[in-house]
Amino acid sequence: MGDGHSTATALIELGAVLFGLGVLGRLAWRIGVSPIPLYLLGGLAFGAGGLVPLHGIGSFAGLGAEIGVVLLLLLLGLEYSADELITGMRRSWLAGIVDIVLNAAPGAAVAVILGWGPIGALAMAGVTYISSSGIVAKVLGDLGRLGNRETPVVLSILVFEDLAMAFYLPILTAVLAGVGLVGGLKALGIALVTITVVLVVALRYGRIVSAVVDAREPEVFLLRVLGAALLVAGLASALQVSAAVGAFLLGIAISGSTAENATKLLEPLRDLFAAVFFVLFGLNTDPATIPPVLGAAVLLAIVTTLTKLLTGWWAARRQGVARLGRLRAGAALVARGEFSIVIAGLAVASGAVGGELAALATAYVLLMAIAGPVAARVVEPVAGWFSRRRQRVVEAGPGEVSPGEVS
Repeated sequence: MGDGHSTATALIELGAVLFGLGVLGRLAWRIGVSPIPLYLLGGLAFGAGGLVPLHGIGSFAGLGAEIGVVLLLLLLGLEYSADELITGMRRSWLAGIVDIVLNAAPGAAVAVILGWGPIGALAMAGVTYISSSGIVAKVLGDLGRLGNRETPVVLSILVFEDLAMAFYLPILTAVLAGVGLVGGLKALGIALVTITVVLVVALRYGRIVSAVVDAREPEVFLLRVLGAALLVAGLASALQVSAAVGAFLLGIAISGSTAENATKLLEPLRDLFAAVFFVLFGLNTDPATIPPVLGAAVLLAIVTTLTKLLTGWWAARRQGVARLGRLRAGAALVARGEFSIVIAGLAVASGAVGGELAALATAYVLLMAIAGPVAARVVEPVAGWFSRRRQRVVEAGPGEVSPGEVS
């Protein structure tokens, strides 16, 4: 009887959460922002210390969140072929290094200042470094900028960042597990070998990998792709390479029409389980821990908005893009989202860092997931306004301009 009651409670709570996520998602699309901040807020509202704490969905949410991370990285890998990754690396490696230096340093510095030690610094460096590929891609599509001259620069940097995660996550996982320097170097070596092997296999035998998971029947195709993703993710996790990296590499190995069909089939599942992942992160974050770190989150948001703008400007300038295009490139990279929460989730789940990191990451992503799309939308009209004002000042001449008109 007790079990039946707990099952009923879990189903009611789960149904309410999923329906609520649907409402929040609809609201996000209507106001033109990413749903990630609203999902995080929903988790904060129903977690420990929230308005209505939920306790019956923990087991499902935990497994669902793991599947959400796997699907996020799998579909990200499906967007790239091995050729595109290699081309992107050749084109953007220098800009990628500048991106790492400018955007990882602020997070690491704040962690050190707050006394979170080297592990906290490594985790926060990842949180502030990587842009949200999902948010960036959607914003570029919504604004009709996919054909712009600066867009290949933006995409090249995103490719570099995603590939950098394939090296970063195994190192972070090893450090969080407390295996020390030797273990970290071992994890890095395994990651290097694994990535090299996957790229070679994808280049030479991608058709074979695609044929193994492909099927005409949608049901069979879904089971094969999802099963393969979970299997590879589990094996990667057992090797301390990170389940997320394993899924990402599998996505790279699948190519052609198989990758396109898999993306269409898996997108609804990804959105569902990714939403569960963000909600779980919010559920595990006590809202009372956010106010003490809100100042640090705002400071990080301001600094890393400027550093991403500088990254995009510098990278686009190297490709001969005009000033307005450089600004658009920088603004497009501002958004942080799913990867920042994945990194923070790994750090907090390991127990190697405190809950303050989760609170800071939550507040930071809430700010950046909203600031990113806003920056991308307003950068062009703001730049145009300044350009027109400067032109009026030049045309008017020094003797015809009032002091208040000079910028």
